[in-house]
Amino acid sequence: MALTSHIALLRAVNVGGRKLMMAELRDWATRLGLADVRTLIQSGNLLFRARATADAKLEARLEAGAKAAFGMDIDFIVRTADEWDAAIAANPFPDAAKDDPGHLLLMPLKGAPTAEGVAALREAIQGRETIEAHGRELYLVYPDGVGSSKLTIGVIERKLGLRGTARNWNTALKLAAAARDLGVP
Repeated sequence: MALTSHIALLRAVNVGGRKLMMAELRDWATRLGLADVRTLIQSGNLLFRARATADAKLEARLEAGAKAAFGMDIDFIVRTADEWDAAIAANPFPDAAKDDPGHLLLMPLKGAPTAEGVAALREAIQGRETIEAHGRELYLVYPDGVGSSKLTIGVIERKLGLRGTARNWNTALKLAAAARDLGVP
């Protein structure tokens, strides 16, 4: 069976005292039998090739393995390279992607949010942030920056009832390019 390129985003590592060295993550993923394992920057971006399987099944396998190996609960949000490319193509904020990519975030979620959840999230916005949901992805624009915003990951997850992790647009594009290069000598 052919191998498929995947992107796994780890939620909340290397922040708040939850340290995980990327070299350790790569070694562990290789021991799990994943192929062409790479990481991108230090914020928990794992790229690899594996047999095609449902994202949720692969997420559960990675989460259980990480708990055993590293002794901490880590959420993994997995997309195939094709799914990631589709998420980038579906970006509802092309102007932000071009003009201010550091303030545009792509947030893959564990599932698709409900219309009610998205409406509740919109009602919780206190600043100039804008959001759009598409499938299992949430797109967020923080024109005044993420650091001072009241639209935190905690607020987002509570309103949507889903876990997720965000990457800025520059990182999202780098992940797409790196995933396309997996397995290329």
